Amino acid sequence: MPTSDLQPSTPPTPSTTRTAARRRIPLTRGPGLIALVAGVAVLALVAGLVAGRTVLSSSAAEPSAPEERSITAPLETRVISSTITARADITYADAVDLDIDVSSLSGPSVVTGRVPEVGAVVDAAQVVIEVAGRPVIALPGELPAYRSLRAGYSGPDVLQLKAALASLGIDPGDAASDLYDASTAAAVDELYRRAGYPSPVSSPDARRAVESAERAVSDAAAQVAAARSALEAAGSGASAAERLAADNAVRQAQRELDAAAATGAPQAQLDTLADAVELAKARRAELDRSPNVSDQQASLDSALAAQNQAEVELARARDDALTPLPASEVRYLTSLPRRVDAVSVHRGDLLTADAVSLSGAAIRLDGTISSADAEHLVVGQPAVFVTEDGRELQAVLREVADDPDGDEKRRRLILDPSGVDQATMDSLRGTNVRVTIPIESTDGEVLAAPVAALTAGPAGESRVAVVDETSGDESLVTVTTGLSAGGYVEVRSDDPRLRPGVRVVVGR
Repeated sequence: MPTSDLQPSTPPTPSTTRTAARRRIPLTRGPGLIALVAGVAVLALVAGLVAGRTVLSSSAAEPSAPEERSITAPLETRVISSTITARADITYADAVDLDIDVSSLSGPSVVTGRVPEVGAVVDAAQVVIEVAGRPVIALPGELPAYRSLRAGYSGPDVLQLKAALASLGIDPGDAASDLYDASTAAAVDELYRRAGYPSPVSSPDARRAVESAERAVSDAAAQVAAARSALEAAGSGASAAERLAADNAVRQAQRELDAAAATGAPQAQLDTLADAVELAKARRAELDRSPNVSDQQASLDSALAAQNQAEVELARARDDALTPLPASEVRYLTSLPRRVDAVSVHRGDLLTADAVSLSGAAIRLDGTISSADAEHLVVGQPAVFVTEDGRELQAVLREVADDPDGDEKRRRLILDPSGVDQATMDSLRGTNVRVTIPIESTDGEVLAAPVAALTAGPAGESRVAVVDETSGDESLVTVTTGLSAGGYVEVRSDDPRLRPGVRVVVGR
């Protein structure tokens, strides 16, 4: 190879360099090019292996885990309320059948009129139906009419009748007495007058018996008057005229004796005249003594006894004639007014036990609940019921009673709607609704945290993990808890970090 190619005499310029390069390209073709490419590939492989080892070494030395994030929720201000939920049917209260005791009727119990219409309202003292020409009158009361009442009867049913009459403004006499007397009968007369029917009678012969007893009393009174006059006449003694005549007789006898003595009449004549004087004096003294009236007194006593007996018989007859109250003509209902739900008879039909079905005119909610939940309820508690279309309406707990099916694990709930108009309740009748009854509630809004946010500290204290709004750091705050319900719990703390809107950790 020439020396000039290895050691040029002058440094190459850029142009000469490019020219030389262009000139050297042909020199690299063939085996030289293959060698050059192979060398570059080897160098790249070595560099990749070194770099990969470096990355693997770095990863093994400092592994990176995915960042852990907490699940949070904000603190809120809300009313926390613990509730009991039940299902209830909307229905008219206390449905009953118009069962009437018709045993006192003399004939068949045919419905003769006053058949009510479905939907009609029956109030106190109103005729529900007419049977055998007689009314069946509705009265307030809990006891059934288990017997017909008449004068002289006593018992709790009489007290109930008097209370019912008094509630209608009808004076029954002594309302505290359980005796059915003349005042009670007069009040029953007024009840029938208001109903538009004649009062019932005890028997067809009652009036005739009274008239006969009244005549007996009148006759006995006349006999008493006659006996009393005879007694008075016998007991009055001599009259003034009789006493004066007797005095005159004594004086006359004495004058005759004196005249005979003055004329020197024989002694025998004088003795006779002296006897006449003594006789006149004895008769005069007789007039001053009390008369014997024992016979007249006995006659009067007998007449008085007869009069007393006649008056007793009259009182009994009058009691028998007082207005009674047949059991078939009254129906006691625990509450009034009532609504007619169903009628299964027409005029001319025989009365049946289910001829007329009545229910309370007011609609109620009737449901059941477990006995355990019922222990937390108090009559008068407010409640909310939700209709099928989502409306929330108010109600008040009226009664907690035994389960109608006798299930000891269940209790019956009766609620009255509150502030709901009758038209709305009528439209809801027959539906089943969800009832919610709050049994405990906070006094207004309180600071509340999700129950899941609470954790227990080493001493058993309650804590929440508060998340800093800026840094995201978490810090534990000890809290005092209150009422818990619906997934939230009341929390209290003096720590200023505990306020509405601050987020707390509820999960990881």
